[in-house]
Amino acid sequence: MVDAPETAEGWFSLHDFRTIDWDAWRDAPERERERALEEAEAFLADRESLVDAEAGDSAVFSMLGHEADLLFVHFRPELDDLDAIERSFESTAFAEYTERTYSYVSVTEVSGYVSDEYFEDPESVDPGIRRYIEGKLTPDMPDDAYVCFYPMSKRRGPEHNWYDLSYEERADLMEGHGDIGREYAGKVRQVIASSVGLDDWEWGVTLFSNDPVELKDIVYEMRFDESTSKYGEFGSFYIGRRFPPSDLPAVLAGDPVPTSDHGDEDHHDQAHESGDDSHHGDDGGDIRDELDDLDVYAGQPHGEDVYAVVVYSEADVDELTGEVEGLTESFDHYDTHVRTSVYEGEAEHAVVSLWDTQSAADTAAGFLTDLPGVTRKAGEREDGWGTMGMFYTVKPEYRDDFVETFDEVDDLLADMDGHIDTELLANVDDENDMFIASQWESKEDAMAFFRSDAFGDTVSWGRDVLADTPRHVFLA
Repeated sequence: MVDAPETAEGWFSLHDFRTIDWDAWRDAPERERERALEEAEAFLADRESLVDAEAGDSAVFSMLGHEADLLFVHFRPELDDLDAIERSFESTAFAEYTERTYSYVSVTEVSGYVSDEYFEDPESVDPGIRRYIEGKLTPDMPDDAYVCFYPMSKRRGPEHNWYDLSYEERADLMEGHGDIGREYAGKVRQVIASSVGLDDWEWGVTLFSNDPVELKDIVYEMRFDESTSKYGEFGSFYIGRRFPPSDLPAVLAGDPVPTSDHGDEDHHDQAHESGDDSHHGDDGGDIRDELDDLDVYAGQPHGEDVYAVVVYSEADVDELTGEVEGLTESFDHYDTHVRTSVYEGEAEHAVVSLWDTQSAADTAAGFLTDLPGVTRKAGEREDGWGTMGMFYTVKPEYRDDFVETFDEVDDLLADMDGHIDTELLANVDDENDMFIASQWESKEDAMAFFRSDAFGDTVSWGRDVLADTPRHVFLA
């Protein structure tokens, strides 16, 4: 018998496709239409704000084509949660004007193709990789404007049978398939869920992007991959546009959506107001204000107009740089990529990747943690409070002076209460581009340093030796 890869399952998923009975809707008294819309808006808003569950996510989309008018997508920890959602919708007055044309039930899944080690000893897996895997099992609904859904299976034919291949052959094919997906990092996000024993196909694939052409391009390119050309079978494809629940009346009226001047009205800001900010934590705004009072540039709410991902590696710096150069070539295909660089340190090196959007940075993080020797991502240390990544471009003639001054400041920091460590790293491609990472036991300890005369003197001196404005990008 051919070896089957181990799998881990996460949240259950329901794709609920609905058409509107337009004749019945137009003929209904205005009072009944208003009541139906009020109940539908409340239902959808409650699902997005997780009134019915402790975890999960939901979204609604306006669908194009004849297959459906609306798509409700729900991710929940338990299958029973989805069952309750289905029945809850049917109790609304709006449900009377809809008919379900299609649905799909699945459960998020990762397999041994992604990481054998995760199934053998999860605690030994690099924290960044483990978080990447677990993120696939408990996905957030991306805020991207467009969605594409399709079911698929692996072929079991007389000539090409996926399930007759050895594990090693299947793993190689899936690795090549994944390489194509990584080329779309920052452009397309995907949620892959298994439906073996749950629905008519083996997987349900949901793609999200702000550019519908990217959805077409990734599917088109993957058609030429051997794992698809020989072994892939597909059902119907569905394409839609996300809108906030408050825009349901506009959808029914035939108006453009979203109606807000701010696009999708920050779905997750509304739905998960208590959620974490993975870039700089709840103290970010206060710290920026305090640093600004000290005349220190502290960046925009998510850094200096960019989103930063930093991973640390113990690999040989030349090996690491070679791997990053290959990854950067893929990243450079996307307009959202600012730059990705290796900064050389003593004990470990930092790979810094800057992006224009949070979704792009989050996607890139999954690929960065696959680099050799990665030990952690910035912000994953359990000890203390990571302040920020501090970037300095030094005038060439002052580089030695800058390094010497940092050594003096580092000696001063060693005697300060609450200081854990601070390291100066240099860009391997530009020795005048410096990156400083600092770790403290608490925010208060860090701010005591920022308020100190020593820091103020250093900032004043730096204005003469720096070639550009310091960039303080929050990482933790």
